[in-house]
Amino acid sequence: MNIHEYQAKELLAKFGVPVPAGHAALTVDEAVFAAAQLPGPLYVVKSQIHAGGRGKGKFKELGPDAKGGVRLARSADEVRAAATDMLGNTLVTIQTGPEGKQVNRLYVTDGVDIDREFYLALLVDRATGRIAVVVSTEGGMDIEAVAHDTPDKIETITIDPATGIMPHHGRAVAGALGLTGDLAKQAASVLSKVYDAFVGSDASQIEINPLAIADGRLMVLDAKISFDSNAMFRHKDLLALRDESEEEASEIEASKYDLAYIKLDGDIGCMVNGAGLAMATMDIIKLNGMFPANFLDVGGGANREKVTAAFKIILSDPAVKGILVNIFGGIMRCDIIAEGIIAAAKDVNLSVPLVVRLEGTNVAEGKAILANSGLPIVAANDLGDAARKIVAEVKNAA
Repeated sequence: MNIHEYQAKELLAKFGVPVPAGHAALTVDEAVFAAAQLPGPLYVVKSQIHAGGRGKGKFKELGPDAKGGVRLARSADEVRAAATDMLGNTLVTIQTGPEGKQVNRLYVTDGVDIDREFYLALLVDRATGRIAVVVSTEGGMDIEAVAHDTPDKIETITIDPATGIMPHHGRAVAGALGLTGDLAKQAASVLSKVYDAFVGSDASQIEINPLAIADGRLMVLDAKISFDSNAMFRHKDLLALRDESEEEASEIEASKYDLAYIKLDGDIGCMVNGAGLAMATMDIIKLNGMFPANFLDVGGGANREKVTAAFKIILSDPAVKGILVNIFGGIMRCDIIAEGIIAAAKDVNLSVPLVVRLEGTNVAEGKAILANSGLPIVAANDLGDAARKIVAEVKNAA
């Protein structure tokens, strides 16, 4: 689960992390009022979407010469003009894709005098089972570009969850950023508080870019936080921060049935159990000349209701021209899956080709159920056979 920048800063501030004063706004008048509550005379008006690169982004409706999604303003009139340009318009950045995202919220913050910018992120390092602290002196820019062009300017420090944050971690971060004296102490303090926020909120990522020396002290000028969705039952307050307007409607619907679903740009809908098998299924579809329309993992405990919901979600995408079901029944029984497939096909009045590959527990019973269903379901013997058949079926139907 992701949240907006202003929500991330509000959360970090609760843990004592220094952030500039700022207020969210949903309307132009609210943006002007928000600026009036700040010291000024410099303000920053920031589009709030779940994507990076907002400052360099462009609004579809304003033309290529218009300013981006993060703007400086020096008066109420300039705040109003910036807010008018942004709200309701579509911001296209390097992370949104060409379709962009509509801006429905703004964040108006106090402008600060920036001396130096750094990068700081906390991530879960699954290889070591520790929290990784990634730091760089190259803040305020695309960290992927830094990693590609000057990887020596990125340092990684790991924190053992058994010991938690220790003084030497703070000294290591300060050293990596070239900070001494009081600024080194501030760096250690910021790291400790960000670590507390990371653990306390069950975050999967906290990215601060930039962490800046502003007005003589370290301050978080931009922040992104992602949470472990599996832990949200412990954080009802954080769950309330979810902005569903930033998510695909189909992905929201999938989450209601505990389905792992991600919409893609292809034309073959996929329903699979297991993330690894889903990735392999998408790869082999592409190998056979077409592209997957989605990633959909129904999990190991799928039942008839979940399978039916999965079919409806796949078919809600008008780009889908065929469906490939690839199930390996371990905990999941193939006969239950077959019954769900038939029920779903009848319920949604299936009108696109459907290829099913079943293997595992009760596979003979499952195949018999499909064969006797009276529906035009094409059976496949293995994954390669399934991919070839669904591609052929779609091309024949075109």
